[in-house]
Amino acid sequence: MESKFTVELSKIVDEFSLESIYMPENPEKILISSIDVNRPGLQLGGFFDYFDNERIQIIGLTEVSFLKRFVEDKRRIAIDKLLSRRPPALVICRELELFPELVELARTYQVPVFRTGEPTSSFMSGLISYLNVQLAPRITRHGVLVEVYGEGILLLGESGVGKSETAIELVKRGHRLIADDAVEIRRVSSKTLVGSSPENIRHFVELRGVGIINARRIFGMGAVKITEKMDMVINLEVWDSSKIYDRLGEDNEHTKILGINVPSLTIPVKPGRNLAIIIEVAAMNNRQKKMGYNAAQELLQKLGLADDIPAQPVSKEVNWDVF
Repeated sequence: MESKFTVELSKIVDEFSLESIYMPENPEKILISSIDVNRPGLQLGGFFDYFDNERIQIIGLTEVSFLKRFVEDKRRIAIDKLLSRRPPALVICRELELFPELVELARTYQVPVFRTGEPTSSFMSGLISYLNVQLAPRITRHGVLVEVYGEGILLLGESGVGKSETAIELVKRGHRLIADDAVEIRRVSSKTLVGSSPENIRHFVELRGVGIINARRIFGMGAVKITEKMDMVINLEVWDSSKIYDRLGEDNEHTKILGINVPSLTIPVKPGRNLAIIIEVAAMNNRQKKMGYNAAQELLQKLGLADDIPAQPVSKEVNWDVF
């Protein structure tokens, strides 16, 4: 069963610098659980079929102009029908006029009311984007997340295989650390995963034999990042001489995370292999593939072996149990 996440109303107020018109209680106690928002034009006209009272209600110029057409008693009835459903909050955009009956009824039904100077469409767009991140489905996995040449790389592997050491080497080579040990992954859209570190261990790295270090303090602010889009998964495993590893990169392997396929590689680890350089090359090669170039296919064509491979590379998919 998919978990349901919430965000405190106080965080939305701070994020968008909303002017508080009426706040019945501590906004930290009011939790927003719906990614969707609503402009209640139809509801002010009396249509409440399919109305979701968990959505933040946004009033813009259209709604205010519509209400101005009513005499005060009719306007009060329209607003009463909306606020009696007790939505979590109501936001008025463009610093538009506040009807006295709206504030009065908000107090009656204990509905928070805020105002912003932002245009309605701009505010809605920003709020939906913010809620998509804050309320996104998420999982936490053991691994390391780094940014290499603009590509978000999730390093996976058994404990002690060298994930943290490789991350530190990458940081020294000018790349950035996002998370070590625990990576929180969020599905912020139907095509995008974003990874971050739990706040209590952010920027800390465990190096066996050395201990815990703070990457931000040792390497500087330019060596760390709060979040990063996940472009690739690299599985590090101890070299197994009996196993046949992919030498051409002809097949496309994927790991399914939260319903999204992410390109993945398996890189064997043994003494003498410079994993940092290998991961740098893997990141650049992954970007080339996204741009439509595949070096393995070009080589096979030059060797006259292109007819011996399938037109569409095989996709090997590994599923994670995500919920």
